[in-house]
Amino acid sequence: MKLFGSSGIRGMANKDVTVELALKLGHVLGKKYKNIVIGKDPRVSAEMIEYAMISGLTSSGGSVMRTGLVTTPTLAYAAKDYDCGVMITASHNPAEYIGIKLWNPDGMAFDSSQQEEIEQEIEDYKPKLVSWDNIGNINESTNAIQQHCEMIMDKTNPVTKPVKVVVDCGSGAGSTITPYLLRELGCEVITLNAQLDGHFPARKPEPNEKNLQLLKETVKSADADLGIAHDGDADRMMAVDKNGEFVSGDEMLAIFAMNVCGSDSTVIAPVDTSMILDDALDCEIKRTRVGDVYVAEEIKRTGADFGGEASGSWIFPKISYCPDGIYAAAKLVEIVQDRPLGELREQLPEYITKRETIACDNSEKDRVMDNVQNQLSQYGEINSIDGVRIDMDGGWVLVRPSGTEPKIRITVESRDDVEELYQLAEDTIKEVMD
Repeated sequence: MKLFGSSGIRGMANKDVTVELALKLGHVLGKKYKNIVIGKDPRVSAEMIEYAMISGLTSSGGSVMRTGLVTTPTLAYAAKDYDCGVMITASHNPAEYIGIKLWNPDGMAFDSSQQEEIEQEIEDYKPKLVSWDNIGNINESTNAIQQHCEMIMDKTNPVTKPVKVVVDCGSGAGSTITPYLLRELGCEVITLNAQLDGHFPARKPEPNEKNLQLLKETVKSADADLGIAHDGDADRMMAVDKNGEFVSGDEMLAIFAMNVCGSDSTVIAPVDTSMILDDALDCEIKRTRVGDVYVAEEIKRTGADFGGEASGSWIFPKISYCPDGIYAAAKLVEIVQDRPLGELREQLPEYITKRETIACDNSEKDRVMDNVQNQLSQYGEINSIDGVRIDMDGGWVLVRPSGTEPKIRITVESRDDVEELYQLAEDTIKEVMD
């Protein structure tokens, strides 16, 4: 049974992720972990899944502390005082999705071995319910957000120059913390979509360029220095410069790395990361499978100084092994006080990158990927650390199955003709899918 993808358990509410599954997971966790902290994002189905998790946890003897509606990094930080943390969220996925992410006390998501152990126990499911007088307690905490804010303020420098920031919370959990934190740091803050709404009416949760047109326009019209956007649970953060230009994830990864790493540092990034990182940084770059949990695992294993994904997940291990979009926002404000974000972008090399997806049923992914690898192997050296990557003169192509959605993802980067490389990948996939 494969429950965990590249970012926890995730799927359509009441179809892939059900009350029954949440109850079973709660039973399994409650047998092993006796003090659990749980939080949720504002999705319509989040409270339903939370109640089922709590029922499973307490009926197996686990005691639960509810934080209420919080961001994923807030929940992961709160987990330091418990045996484990549970976050009910589907992160950047559309409103109809829901998911469950599990956290260790050090802010590290459950790793591969922990996930496999849980999957095996659920496959062999035999609930072990405690007697009535050993049912776990349920309590509520109201200070998780404040503690997270205090930690970030302690780890970042206050604003010493006027900084005007537009924050697009996307109607997600970031509304509970980021605008308030940036004001406390000394910023002038304008908010967009700061009302909590699990339908995400203003824009889709993923903070990509397509979904951030209003943020881009507002930054320019308000003469702001910076625009910041979150996904549904604010583990991701993306940015817009003062000219209303979207800063790509690869550029953000390089900018953060240049400002937190030295020449003797190590940076961890997934296999779909741009050549920008290699050419802009004077430090060691190590690549992993795509997924913030794999980046975090490698950061922890190697003692790396920083890591992240171009999707907007930035991991600062001195803070946590959880991607923290709120800390990233504060850190970016700190960085742009010395030099505008647009100028930082200008010093980076430019390559043409194209990212697209092709719909593919989950049951067909393995067959499609096997055939794609066979077809593409004639064009160059294959790297199969995650999907199929082929490096060629002037660029590279990566074809990999999504870990959270029924899609095949294509990433192409080129110094010359990106469309030619992309067409090669797309034609290959469509051919083997027929």
